[in-house]
Amino acid sequence: MAANRPKQFLELAGIPIIFHTLKPFERCDSIQEIIVVLQAEESAGFLSLAGRAGLGNLMRVVPGGETRAESVSRALSTIQPATAEIVVVHDGVRPFVTPDEITRTVEAAKIAGGALLVAPMTDTVKEVSGSEVVRTLDRTVLRRALTPQCFRYDLLRRAYEGADLHDPALTDDSFLVEQIGIKVTAIEGSSRNIKITRMEDLVVAKALLQEWS
Repeated sequence: MAANRPKQFLELAGIPIIFHTLKPFERCDSIQEIIVVLQAEESAGFLSLAGRAGLGNLMRVVPGGETRAESVSRALSTIQPATAEIVVVHDGVRPFVTPDEITRTVEAAKIAGGALLVAPMTDTVKEVSGSEVVRTLDRTVLRRALTPQCFRYDLLRRAYEGADLHDPALTDDSFLVEQIGIKVTAIEGSSRNIKITRMEDLVVAKALLQEWS
């Protein structure tokens, strides 16, 4: 993003993106506790902002690790096993998920053990080696992995126990759960559930927010 601070703190309509992201979780009856994972230097400032934003379900802020996997693992270590049922992992820069999408994914995870939101592929997808096209993939059976991704607490802990937390290629919790032999249920979500990672995504996000308001 070429910004001078983490992208989840960039403003969207005058409010940091992460607070837009947290709103649907605050409104979702399926969510009882929220744990936010941030860079350690951002934690104090976030807590001050969160207090003014009135986040009632926010339980704690956890300093993140060097990789996504390490950050999720640190959050998991703060959860009490006796009271945990379903863990919902969501990207802090996906502000357009809905409470309905969260609930449907949580309910599917209760049945299957794991579930994630997905969206259809709209472009033709090519497998490429070097500069050559190897083959054209059937996009009707392909889906983009979104978040939230929801899992029974014990399954997600087991998946992370055997993971290399410093592997930057581990960008998806579902992959780790699949590796221990669990079939993860795909729940159709909206293509509006975008992840803001580039400046052009911020332009799209502003347009979506105006449409929703």
